[in-house]
Amino acid sequence: MAAPVVLGIESSCDETDAGLVRDGRLLGHAIASSMDEHARYGGVVPEIASRAHLHALRPVVRRALDEAGLSLADVDAVAVTTGPGLSGALQVGLAGAKSIAYALGVPLYGVHHLAGHVAADTLEHGPLPDPCMVLIVSGGHTSLLLVRDLARDRIVHLGDTLDDAAGECFDKVARVFGLPYPGGPAIDRTARDGDPRAVAFPRPLPGSYDFSFSGLKTAAARWAEGYAGRELPVADGAASLQEAVADVLTRKAVAACREHGVGTLVVVGGVAANSRVRALAEERCRAAGIELRVPPLRLCTDNGAMIAAVGDLLVRAGADPAPLDVSVDPSAPLEYASLVPVTV
Repeated sequence: MAAPVVLGIESSCDETDAGLVRDGRLLGHAIASSMDEHARYGGVVPEIASRAHLHALRPVVRRALDEAGLSLADVDAVAVTTGPGLSGALQVGLAGAKSIAYALGVPLYGVHHLAGHVAADTLEHGPLPDPCMVLIVSGGHTSLLLVRDLARDRIVHLGDTLDDAAGECFDKVARVFGLPYPGGPAIDRTARDGDPRAVAFPRPLPGSYDFSFSGLKTAAARWAEGYAGRELPVADGAASLQEAVADVLTRKAVAACREHGVGTLVVVGGVAANSRVRALAEERCRAAGIELRVPPLRLCTDNGAMIAAVGDLLVRAGADPAPLDVSVDPSAPLEYASLVPVTV
């Protein structure tokens, strides 16, 4: 018999995504973004995101199926993000996933959004080594994890965000610098023309695996304020900020690999698309004899393929599907890849 086809649905923030995976292979995926609708506000507006998901979910699923050359009847299981994320946005995706699973009579799996980012790498590079070190870097999360069997084992947190995450720092500082939203790509583009040594921005929490970028954000804002009435050297500021973030992320990740005797580092999440983070991670891993795995850019940001990838792992591991009263948990901690909160 052919391996089951898993449909994944992701709607935790401002992108509506669907993906189809069979036996670790991506068959098709589609994304609809509402980012342009949020840009004028300088950040994601939850009500706008939820409405955009309502309009986009059905067409996105259809486009993913068309790309895969499949029909809805070919789907054998449905996986959906149940947290963390925006409550209303998550509810839209879960309602759609429940409807599809119920109509087809197939199992439904609740998935932790961050586990999806981890699994995204398997679609490009195959199964994760056991163990591996995972650095998740996104707009709302920065975590350093020790991962064994993603579908079965508890995920060990070595370090997490204490305040602002790396992506959040980029977004907020970009606004101070007069750069457009989203700030991460804008900082990356602008930094190409700057000197990363121009500003001695701090490296937060050097003796810990936890992450804190609030102070770095404030330091960048204070630096910009010092140019009141004068032209701000934005390129130098962007390059120096990006260098500070990349330095902290990669230094801690490589140190954790050495301390725990792990030979593979996986860097995932939206900030994994940052050119300096990728380059410095490659440089430091090569020097330390550590294998570096980073998904392609299209799988770094939120996408339904990564949720389908987790669902595919859960199906193959024989995991129990979610109960009919599965709900969402907008602030769910990452403990296991499967996330099945229920209403009480």
